[in-house]
Amino acid sequence: MAGFRALARDVRNPRRHITARRTSLRKCLERFAPYGHRATWHHLCSRAGIALEDRHPEPARLITALEELEEARALWLAYEADFAARRRQEKHHGIRQPSTVDDWHLHTWGGNHIMPCESPSAHPDDRLAEVLRRLILAMESGPVSTCPVCTQDRLTWHDNLGRYPWEGPMCGPCGIVVPAPVLTPEALAAARHTRSGRAPKSGHSAASTSTTASARPHRRYATV
Repeated sequence: MAGFRALARDVRNPRRHITARRTSLRKCLERFAPYGHRATWHHLCSRAGIALEDRHPEPARLITALEELEEARALWLAYEADFAARRRQEKHHGIRQPSTVDDWHLHTWGGNHIMPCESPSAHPDDRLAEVLRRLILAMESGPVSTCPVCTQDRLTWHDNLGRYPWEGPMCGPCGIVVPAPVLTPEALAAARHTRSGRAPKSGHSAASTSTTASARPHRRYATV
């Protein structure tokens, strides 16, 4: 299976048919997709001016989308390298149990579903790298009381999300499922008050009706 960099070279290769280059860009999202595959694809197409179902996009637009994805991936891989180095140091000093932020991060290792979006068309408008910078800042500086991406406090709790995190606070304005460890206990409590069957507090959106999953896959951790 080709890696991200090999697929990126295929996207740039002018000797390949444009539909094959488009397919290679889609496959890049199997390796790195911060909002999930569909939402990240929608985001890249929207910013690059590519119609979602256009099988023959302009090559320059494909490159624009790829460059945005590569910029975000480089930022995230640098963060993961720092994370791995820090965990090695902590283990060396006898700190074996990861923090709640680290525990969440191990589930998103590699850059998939870092900030999943339940709706493919509802995601932040800014460049992927800028959104990731805001999230990293929140993880490094401590819990915040609002969405780390758009700074709004319209968080609603969603259950049975279909993949990790299985439940969590979703930001109404930008559409992401906010990593719970970056939020203060008060912000999480306010979000939980908007779960199905409860009236939302003033200034918060009502959560969509959902059911609790009867069974969930075992959690898989990356080795750091």
